[in-house]
Amino acid sequence: MEIRTEFHRKLRVIQEDILKMGSMVEKALMRSVQAMKDRDLTLAKQIIAEDRKVNEKRFEIEEKCVALIATQQPMASDLRTIIAILNITTEIERIGDYAMGVARIAIMIGDEPPLKPLVDIPRMVELTVDMLHRSLDAFINRDADTARKIINEDDLIDQLYDQVFRELLLFMVEDPKTVTRATRLMWTAHNLERAADRVTNICERVVFVVTGKMEEIGGSKY
Repeated sequence: MEIRTEFHRKLRVIQEDILKMGSMVEKALMRSVQAMKDRDLTLAKQIIAEDRKVNEKRFEIEEKCVALIATQQPMASDLRTIIAILNITTEIERIGDYAMGVARIAIMIGDEPPLKPLVDIPRMVELTVDMLHRSLDAFINRDADTARKIINEDDLIDQLYDQVFRELLLFMVEDPKTVTRATRLMWTAHNLERAADRVTNICERVVFVVTGKMEEIGGSKY
């Protein structure tokens, strides 16, 4: 009984670490687009520098998981949870990389005049951050139904991405001088679209923990 109590205590700590890591990445995503909107190169550089903390948190969680497996002899259902945690932390870390990518694009753009007001890209990041936050809550609460619903919401991110792509392509066709600026915004939208795809992968892991079945739901992308 004492072994099981200690196991669940340590597992709760790891799950709290996941929420902290998720919060770090949510903040990085939002700030990366803000840095682009505001032409704030200082903020963009700060986001890039802080990505190291996200990576460190991932390694810390992985080490705790390995120690838990080695010392607590988890049962099959517990082992499934630990495996899911290892996968989820990888997905969160990759989302952090996309935030860093947007920050790097913001630096590339520098203080050049905006090609167009940013409307769809900020909407994409807001939706993606909301999806990420709720996906981690679904994991903590073992809520497979919510996880499935979040996966379906990825369709809206894809629609926004397609809209941004078409609009920027039109800019490039009408005026070749806009190609460089339009391409950078395309990269930004692509990073956000991929971040949302990573959220769907997290949701699939939530379903796996609850049902014991690894499913590809809604044609998830890797």
